[in-house]
Amino acid sequence: MPAKTTDKTDIPDEELATVADETARAARRVVAAFATDADECRMLLAMLGIAPTDEA
Repeated sequence: MPAKTTDKTDIPDEELATVADETARAARRVVAAFATDADECRMLLAMLGIAPTDEA
């Protein structure tokens, strides 16, 4: 049986929730610990929407 798919790919902004800085920081550490390399880590962080910002 094929997996169910949907054409809906856009999530309205009102359905998105932001996470607290502390939660995002902890999630980044977990992702970094389990990623196989830096490229995978960057990709996963971006996919999860918790990539660190460049604040210089």
